[in-house]
Amino acid sequence: MLCKIGEIEVWRILELNGPYLTPEELFPFDASEAREAINAHAPSQLCPSTGGLILPIQGFLLKTSAHVILVDSCVGNDKDNAHPDWNQRSGKRFMASMTAAGISPRNVDYVLCTHLHTDHVGWNTKLEDGRWVPTFPNARYLVPAADEQHFRDGAGSSYAQSVLPVIEAGQAEMVTPGHMLGDNVTLISTPGHTPGHVSVLLRSGSSEAVITGDALHTTAQCWHPDWHFKYDIDGPMAVASRRRLLEESSEADRKVLGSHFALPSIGRVFAKGDSFRWEEQ
Repeated sequence: MLCKIGEIEVWRILELNGPYLTPEELFPFDASEAREAINAHAPSQLCPSTGGLILPIQGFLLKTSAHVILVDSCVGNDKDNAHPDWNQRSGKRFMASMTAAGISPRNVDYVLCTHLHTDHVGWNTKLEDGRWVPTFPNARYLVPAADEQHFRDGAGSSYAQSVLPVIEAGQAEMVTPGHMLGDNVTLISTPGHTPGHVSVLLRSGSSEAVITGDALHTTAQCWHPDWHFKYDIDGPMAVASRRRLLEESSEADRKVLGSHFALPSIGRVFAKGDSFRWEEQ
């Protein structure tokens, strides 16, 4: 178990943890300072051999008193993907992490997608007898409505393989920010990376935490919240969402679980002038 937020158990479901593109490629508008700043504030996220930014691909499994909830389902197996390390995978780590948490796919009540990028929806489905079928047969899949419309219009392979089959199976529910799962889990609006991107607020007793999704990709963005990430669909909107998320997390003294932060990916943020600082926990 990664941590407890009040009575909520949070388990890390890790699929991959390796280098991706370089800081200069991932933050092209801030390339002149990206590597130096990441080296100063998140040195463990820089791969010494490739120079790339190490990004864990992980979901978070939540065990509340009422539900078992998977937040984001990583890359998946057998999927078509432009990134070579993600293309046509046949890995076992994701499901092994589920087993280590004491959960089988049939036990999952909800799969909550922070957004519909390929590394967050891959295990939504699995290939069975040549067909894509929901991996979690008893789950409701909560899909940000604005993202579903956006990616349906683009209709790439990720949508066709990992989203549409869940909709066709009647297991998808289109949701908007503010949607709640019981008393413990609430979707927070953090658009910009994608049109309907949400982060996930956890509350139990006096404890709070937030799962960022792709509102941030490195803890260095706490010090540099104005950085534009390469794959943000609307950079200025993403910056506004990121600042608001950091401000609210600092003011409420929430734990922050960064979906792509260097492991262990958990800490707190504190206001520091016009920016913030990160403390790992």
